[in-house]
Amino acid sequence: MHKFSTILARAEKRKGGPKELKKLLKPVLSKKKLSQKGDDRFLAMMTRAINQAGFNWTVIANKWPQFEEAYFDFNITALGCMPPERWEEYLKDKRVVRHWPKIKAVMENTYFIQDTARQYGSFAQFMAEWPESDQVGLMAYLKKHGSRLGGNSGQWFMRYIGKDCFVMTHDVITAVKNAGVDVADHPTSKRDMTKVQNALNEWHEESSLPYTHLSQIAGFSVGDNYDNATIKKEMVKFVTD
Repeated sequence: MHKFSTILARAEKRKGGPKELKKLLKPVLSKKKLSQKGDDRFLAMMTRAINQAGFNWTVIANKWPQFEEAYFDFNITALGCMPPERWEEYLKDKRVVRHWPKIKAVMENTYFIQDTARQYGSFAQFMAEWPESDQVGLMAYLKKHGSRLGGNSGQWFMRYIGKDCFVMTHDVITAVKNAGVDVADHPTSKRDMTKVQNALNEWHEESSLPYTHLSQIAGFSVGDNYDNATIKKEMVKFVTD
């Protein structure tokens, strides 16, 4: 497999040098700071990732203050006490996406966060303690125990909340494949996702860079070379909550 230094050099050349590339990299929270976040923010970012799936991301971003209002700022205690019929009322609430599976996911993820917090002290602590070197394991856990958190939704949730993670976008996977890793164009099997994880683990050992930055740099090294101003504008959608 190719060294990460080769990928980094290619990305730096495409983005105008080391300093310009660094400006495009998303801040990553330390384990301590991640563990100090309120569990309401984890539910909020789960909801945002789930509602963006198959929908216009800009529409969800513009509508987000209304989501916060409708769901009581994602207060876990308040939402956890609501009876099923109260959740059904959201089907008539124009402040949210009126699609029952996505509304139901907010309800089920409220319970998921509550159950996890009872075991770990807080959901934030649970997320902070899970090792980045086993992101595939965390993705499997979120898919099994959470609601609609499989695939890309789970990865974007982690990125939004500030967990150090990689996201298997088309460009990231292209970079991984170009480096010599034999995986599908859209990895979904445990075998392929483990190969991607192992590649990122090796690059992390080589560079000491966080997985978020490894993922971004890999993506910047291939594909359409959008100008930096356009990228920065798009990054507003991915601000850590």
